Amino acid sequence: MTPPRGVVRLSSCRRWIGLALVAMLGACATVAPPSPSAEPSPLSSPGAADTMPTSLDAAAAMARRAARMQDSPARTRLLLDCVAGSEAAIASQDAAAGQGITLAGDCSDAALLAEFRRRPHGWVAGPARIAGRDVQVRVEGASTMFRGAYSITPAQDVPLPAGGDFRQPGFGLPVVLRTDRCSDDPRCALYPSEGIYEWATAWIGQGADGVPTVHIVDPDTVPEALVGGHRVRLAFDALSFYMLGASASRLPRQGVYGLLGGDGVGRRAGVYLLRDYDPQRVPVVMIHGLGSHPIIWSELSGAIWADPALRETYQVIHVVFQTNAPLLVSRLRVQGYLDRMWQVLDPEGDDPARRKMVLVGHSLGAVVTRLLAVDSGRVLWDSAFLVPPEDLQGPQDEGAGIRATFLPRPHPGACSLVMLAAPHKGSPTASSFTGRLARLLVGRRAPEIQALRHLAENHPDAIRPELLESYRLARLNSISTLQAMQPVRRAGESLLPAPGIRYHTIAGDLHGQGSDGVVPLESALLDGATSTLVLDAGHTLYRDPAAIDEVLRILHEERGRPCEGPAPQTGVLPEAPL
Repeated sequence: MTPPRGVVRLSSCRRWIGLALVAMLGACATVAPPSPSAEPSPLSSPGAADTMPTSLDAAAAMARRAARMQDSPARTRLLLDCVAGSEAAIASQDAAAGQGITLAGDCSDAALLAEFRRRPHGWVAGPARIAGRDVQVRVEGASTMFRGAYSITPAQDVPLPAGGDFRQPGFGLPVVLRTDRCSDDPRCALYPSEGIYEWATAWIGQGADGVPTVHIVDPDTVPEALVGGHRVRLAFDALSFYMLGASASRLPRQGVYGLLGGDGVGRRAGVYLLRDYDPQRVPVVMIHGLGSHPIIWSELSGAIWADPALRETYQVIHVVFQTNAPLLVSRLRVQGYLDRMWQVLDPEGDDPARRKMVLVGHSLGAVVTRLLAVDSGRVLWDSAFLVPPEDLQGPQDEGAGIRATFLPRPHPGACSLVMLAAPHKGSPTASSFTGRLARLLVGRRAPEIQALRHLAENHPDAIRPELLESYRLARLNSISTLQAMQPVRRAGESLLPAPGIRYHTIAGDLHGQGSDGVVPLESALLDGATSTLVLDAGHTLYRDPAAIDEVLRILHEERGRPCEGPAPQTGVLPEAPL
């Protein structure tokens, strides 16, 4: 694509790491090196230079001198002078714009890299000091949920998953901003407890008053920088902010403990924003599987954020839920988390984001995804009970919970589903020795299960005989409800998403064995799917590159399609069933 007039595209040499490569500037541009006697001395004063050479040769000489120095304030002052000299050279037309911008960017990156590593905490907008120099810190486009000072981490210090293209070259140093989670706004609870993390790009520019300015901007909303009067595209790192937060998370361990009855993940259960809510962007709601956690979605989330068209259209939302409960209870809980999210973000129910959502689920989470889009009628109810819903006996609150569990309706706004490795027809693993052992270990203390136990003890004639014992003994959990012969699960497999809701399946057939190692291929496929992709892959499809590419393809296709599923009623608060 031809760049817009006035926009300078930086070459691949912009990716240099370290100022040692500045001495090799000729690899990108032809600059005659000055003689050693022409190299300027470091400025003796820690303040701004009285006279700044406008020669690009002189600025490059400063960079070479800085590259030979140990990390120190004197080195940083040379780099600041290099930035100022490069911009002056561009303004005086002493050098081609591309050469000056490249040198200014390399000197800026090196100075900020050292400064952010030396002082990662306590950054605020306004006057500051760097290496004894007065500077201004300017922050643009940061999260409205940030409070107080920022912690800043260079993105290159954050390891990323192999194989993904999450970093895009350009001008400036990609960084991660962080603050503690706020508590003065209802929306604060929709952010991870580890803190609020956000991508940003930083660079140093020369202010009109001669005072250097440290720019820290959101490269999505401020995609260009002005360097020496020329606009240049900013570098962008789409995933480091999430991976840095994930590295501090206890969710991977809590997900497993939550399956066994630990309540750590239960206290974390809910819906989480990764970026500020945008009422115009379509939510992509990601639902993890059994004993798992939302960090499994890192590669897919990063791929969405790294794609400019998808980033403009969608906002990624992660669900955390405790996976020890029966399947229908998990579905009810996730519905409640979504309802409460909308009560906070859009109580009027009229945001475009509320009226179109894409749900993406893996394994157990993929079955939950399907059940969030079905109109069950009496199918599930009649598979468990012998009396109609209105005749159910027992405490009113318990009866209401049972009816909400066994009479699911499509979640308003659910437009499209993507289901990966879903055991729609059960999994033989749930009936194996491992599955039987897991059923003994997996927690069964859910209040919804206790409501069924009370019903079985006090009104046994209301329950089908084949389920009576399991209800009376509370022998229900996520593993047992994935058994192929479980009556309610068998009834539920016939339920397809409501008319108008598009659904896509991605399944694994590892080495042609008819299974992904956990879920049989036949169980993962659904009739009537808008698209079906079968891959030679195992159960962890969420990290398979071909599966990720397929989800991206579906999202691109969905960009221009209207929502044809049930829509929320404008002006009506959704009822949280829990």
